Amino acid sequence: MDVSYRKIPLFIIATLLFGLKTYMVYRFVFSIDLENAMQELLLFINPFVSAFLVFAISVWIKKQSRQLKFIRFLALIGTLIIFANLVFYRSFTDFITIPQLFQGSNVADLGSSILSLVKPLDILLFLDVIIIWYLSKKQPDRWTVYYPRNGKVFTLAMSLVLLAGNFFLAEMERPQLFTRAFDREYLVKNIGLFNYHIYDIATHTKAKTQRVFADGNEIPKIQDYINENVKTDEKSALFGVAKGKNVIFINAESIQSFVINNDVNGQEITPFLNRLTEDKDTYYFENFYHQTEQGKTSDSEFIVENSLYPLSRGAVFFTHAQNEYHAMPEILKEENYYSSVLHANNKSFWNRDQMYQSLGIDHFYGEESYEVTEENSIGWGLKDKPYFEQSIPLLKSMEQPFYAKLITLTNHFPFELDDEDQSIDPYHSNSKTLNNFFPTVRYMDEAIEQFFSQLKETGLYEDSIIVIMGDHYGISANHNRAMSMYLDKEEITPYDHVQLQRVPFFIHIPGHGEGRVESKISGQIDVKPTILSLLGLETQNDIQFGTDLFSQTRKDFIALRNGNFISDEYVFANNICYDRKTGESIEDQESDRTDATNKTKSCTPIREKVEKELDYSDDLIYGDLFRFIEFNER
Repeated sequence: MDVSYRKIPLFIIATLLFGLKTYMVYRFVFSIDLENAMQELLLFINPFVSAFLVFAISVWIKKQSRQLKFIRFLALIGTLIIFANLVFYRSFTDFITIPQLFQGSNVADLGSSILSLVKPLDILLFLDVIIIWYLSKKQPDRWTVYYPRNGKVFTLAMSLVLLAGNFFLAEMERPQLFTRAFDREYLVKNIGLFNYHIYDIATHTKAKTQRVFADGNEIPKIQDYINENVKTDEKSALFGVAKGKNVIFINAESIQSFVINNDVNGQEITPFLNRLTEDKDTYYFENFYHQTEQGKTSDSEFIVENSLYPLSRGAVFFTHAQNEYHAMPEILKEENYYSSVLHANNKSFWNRDQMYQSLGIDHFYGEESYEVTEENSIGWGLKDKPYFEQSIPLLKSMEQPFYAKLITLTNHFPFELDDEDQSIDPYHSNSKTLNNFFPTVRYMDEAIEQFFSQLKETGLYEDSIIVIMGDHYGISANHNRAMSMYLDKEEITPYDHVQLQRVPFFIHIPGHGEGRVESKISGQIDVKPTILSLLGLETQNDIQFGTDLFSQTRKDFIALRNGNFISDEYVFANNICYDRKTGESIEDQESDRTDATNKTKSCTPIREKVEKELDYSDDLIYGDLFRFIEFNER
């Protein structure tokens, strides 16, 4: 066979073109934070290492046409993977995981949301595919290589050496990268998008086997941790204050706390919610954080009902809907509560029809329970005002006491709203998403105010407590430039980004008269024990990671799913420990002091607890460990 060492093989050209394209996407499309020169180097080399590893396989294919077809096929598949991650990243500032691929049933409902994320210049992603296709068709003999066996082995060995070198540098830069991989961005910037996906497949496979080998022996150490670090025997002063009352829970779509008591274009964004913060029947938690991950709204539901953390990959509603849980609706059922969810969307979205059964929810009032027309819907479906109006008869028909969750829709990306429904003008910045966010938030605020009035008219108001909670962020980090403009900041730092994960949380108790603004650090993980405490139900025998928000003895941190956390003194974000009050890096504050090293470790003890807590929560879900537990009756 002719060995053509003077040629430039097509797999080399494909490696260079594909690697360069991938690097350009990393550097100029994904908002990957680079902290030092080593991270810059890793980000540059890993796309070429991954591309060489895959394209070099072609040298083992003897037939010319198959060798070139293999390279063309890989270039196209690789580009489609980049494109899919790019579109996903524009919405969530995150990378796709294997579990999310099983959430494909949601795609049909995304509609305009996906289209708004596709840009005309995205076609340039396929430029190298076109070049590779052209070269392979134009002069196939020129680009094909036939290596002897030792040449093929050398190529394979070179691929593995480059990969090992990449991993070695990555481990130097981020020790325990693969065992402490809460943050997908760290994986992508250290080992590359494609190696990250391979790692994700391996992790997914491991997680799937965890249930098979679980036998319940894991539970005692989890219970010991909870008894030592989470559980409190103290009953709060508000224990039983709402005993026997209905619970009306409003899951407020995509609202963040920065809009509360704030304005845009000189106009109040949320006038009703602003007044509610001063209402004597209302407790407003101004430092309340959402703790969702890739499951977004479904994650917020999961956290609230179980006081467990969502998974770092995918949505529990999809991946573990068949598990056994000890959720709030199940506990309330023991007290003769009827539980329901009202949401003008189809039952299969987020796999709610299956998951709600596992959570013990009695009934789901989906889109078939509402009259949805072109006139009263926009974006994701029924507008909030007609939604609340049509929900009133459903609430009135329920046997009391009831626990009813209402999930709004209008304030959802891409934040579309008819002109006649806009009470305030959009903002003016480089982000259409942020600009349109304010009018839809205002519309939701007006819809909630209308709902309060309707509850009073029906007589349900006095016999209920009303909880309002933002389910997750609405404005992702992709809009940081516009956010910094709105907040009048030079930039959005990692500290600022964590603070933007605060969402409104209100507990309104009609006739209570002792409400106030609470500044304590809190999160969605605390909702279940708080509501049950208000209803006079003890949860001493439960396995949960939250505590009653009105208890004086609470754990001292709120963990986010990516491993970041907030405590009374610190904010830990992007591997940096910040002073919570000043927003300054602890390392910067102590740079001139001899004990600087010790000070930079201020976040370490809490960080270790956070990682342990997230791992224990994962163990409970992946192992389906609640099936081994007999919870004592109250």
